[in-house]
Amino acid sequence: MENDIKVGARCIRKLEVDRARTIDFLGEDLRIYATPELVRDIEQTCLDFLQDHVTPGQSSVGTEVSVAHAGATPLGGEVRIEVEVAAVDGRSVTFNVAAHDAVETVCTGIHRRFVVDVERLKSRVRKKAEAAASAATAAPAVR
Repeated sequence: MENDIKVGARCIRKLEVDRARTIDFLGEDLRIYATPELVRDIEQTCLDFLQDHVTPGQSSVGTEVSVAHAGATPLGGEVRIEVEVAAVDGRSVTFNVAAHDAVETVCTGIHRRFVVDVERLKSRVRKKAEAAASAATAAPAVR
């Protein structure tokens, strides 16, 4: 990781709340921005920001998300996601996050990401998958 990530650095992303980003369980009249999609968009915004600050072979993974989603943005509404670096601790980067639509602040919170070496992470995950598969075949059948 390059050491050029500074507290206070900001990134803004604008997007339209399309159908795929909305809830469906309240009917067509209440197609509003779904919280899981908002979180995904926040994570993607922070990931995109960090990609400009990591070395080749590195990326980042989310390790913490805490948001208060207090405003309902309807289908077709524009959202502005703002992220700001709040802290850098080694390879851990904490962001203050907020999202706004044309009327109100719809979300505030924090998101933390950890910079990883992609090949090293791939190796760790492969070993864990192999260990899980071995444990599953060795475990007695549950009745």
